[in-house]
Amino acid sequence: MKMNHGCASLGLIAASLFAPLQAMAMTEDEFHAIADQVFGPVMAEHAIPGMAIGVTMNGRHFVHTAGLANRETGAPVEAGTLFELGSISKTFNATLAALAQERGLLSLEDRVSAHLPALEGSAFGALGLMDLATHQTGGLPLQVPDGLSTDAELTEWLAGWQPATEPGHERSYSNISVGLLGRISGRAFGQGYAEALRQHLLAPLGLRDTHVDVPPEARPRYAYGYSRDGDRPIRVNPGMLDAEAYGIKSSAADMLLFLDAALGHADLPDDLRHAIAITHAGRTRTAHFDQAMIWERYDWPADRQTVLAGNGAAMVMESQPARRLDTPTTAGEGVLLGKTGSTNGFGGYAALIPDRDFGIVVLANRNYPVPARVEASLRMAEQLLEAGGL
Repeated sequence: MKMNHGCASLGLIAASLFAPLQAMAMTEDEFHAIADQVFGPVMAEHAIPGMAIGVTMNGRHFVHTAGLANRETGAPVEAGTLFELGSISKTFNATLAALAQERGLLSLEDRVSAHLPALEGSAFGALGLMDLATHQTGGLPLQVPDGLSTDAELTEWLAGWQPATEPGHERSYSNISVGLLGRISGRAFGQGYAEALRQHLLAPLGLRDTHVDVPPEARPRYAYGYSRDGDRPIRVNPGMLDAEAYGIKSSAADMLLFLDAALGHADLPDDLRHAIAITHAGRTRTAHFDQAMIWERYDWPADRQTVLAGNGAAMVMESQPARRLDTPTTAGEGVLLGKTGSTNGFGGYAALIPDRDFGIVVLANRNYPVPARVEASLRMAEQLLEAGGL
């Protein structure tokens, strides 16, 4: 498959002239060669129509694109092509919640019922907001149950829900818990979630191509996903808590700005900078990683099998033993922070290595196996860091 090379902006090229000399060891041609060598076979094996791979190294951006955003029109993937992020969206949700705490609008130690009074006296209402952000609910299902289509129905279901185990002892990955966290955060700002996200997070970060609802002027750049059964062009369907849990669309170029902010490159207000740091701290420990607010913390250099196991299907589909940490893990050295995301037609992965000043995002318009995208991303990170002398 012929690969299309995304170009860095003149501003980024100019900025790179002042980067440390070791970062300059990585050339555009070297980057594209490594991206092609690592992800070309992945695209071929999994029949991925299009892909964008973004990397930030010492604040310098690289974007490699390949294939088609829309098979019908023949539109190629570009650095500004919009992809569905799936559960990578949850990292934005967590950041908004942490920002609400920094502004004194809520505490992550609050009980859910303090913000959703209708759930006072229920097991769900007794959960803490940090429990929602770290999947420590005691057994919430992954998805909102079929048949629930209104807020009243969801509230009634939550009021009657009972945990399978005492919260704080198992990790149960759930769109419901994170979705409710986002709803609570939006209300804390006095807004709906999407508007609060746009005003208080996306705009200050300069993310002009990151949306819950793609505006008309950006729709021509919104890629189509392609289904695994029949190769049909598809996009995410509306659903309960979709915006909060899996509903964001973004580009590789915009996601690099988000990763830069997480790496400390953006000029941000103190409260937003602190909020981002809060989301990176490990709160509970699983067999494979420390669970932060949505982000998953692994050792770096990475043990490949540990990271792949941590991103295995069982970690999403089944409750797993996990214990709360007495003291959050906050060290920035020797850490890999990662998050995958999928919708029916899209698959992505984002990762940070803070002490190497490195971030990577991989976006594709096919929901291909998570191990394939994670393993390839790790290989690419290792090769880029070695080639760049970082």
